[in-house]
Order: sequence, then structure tokens, then C-alpha cells
Amino acid sequence: MTECHTRGTLDSMSAKVTLSFSEQTIADAREWAQRDGVSLSAWIDRAAKERAMREIFTAHAAAIRRAGLDDEEAALADEREIAAVDAELYARPGRAAR
Repeated sequence: MTECHTRGTLDSMSAKVTLSFSEQTIADAREWAQRDGVSLSAWIDRAAKERAMREIFTAHAAAIRRAGLDDEEAALADEREIAAVDAELYARPGRAAR
């Protein structure tokens, strides 16, 4: 076992590949791995998983919007309407603000 790996890290790895990165990318990744207290391989594995999840969630959100199921704008419109009603009801003189 190498100095940078732990038994748990090696046990969870299932493939060994050769990748090429720019010197700056590797330097940054090594710095972040050291900061997080993990091996470079473990840090890159986690970073790749996080990127894959972001891609999946982004694609899912796009599909929701295309399907017309995105309720965020409607919810924001409701909040604006509530704020306008509150301003009208509670901002007049002699009324307590909520």
C-alpha cells in the first residue's frame, strides 16, 4: 500500500486508468486533496462523482422545464403577491408591520 492511500480508499476503487491533466490542474487537485486529508486519487474520484451528479441534476431540471412542470416561477409570483398584499395591509399608518 502506498503512503497516500488507505485500505478503505483502495477497497472502494474498481478501475485503474491513466489520465492526463495540465500541470495547474494537478497542482490544484493535490492542494485540495491535501486540504481534505485524502489521496489525490480519492479526491479526483469524488470530484468526478460530484460533476456527474451536477450534470444529471442539470439535465433533470431542463427536462422539468421543457415539460412545463417547473413551478418555481409560479411560487415566486405567489410570494410577490403576498408581499404586495402585506405592504398594502400593514404598511399604512396606524397598522403594525408583520
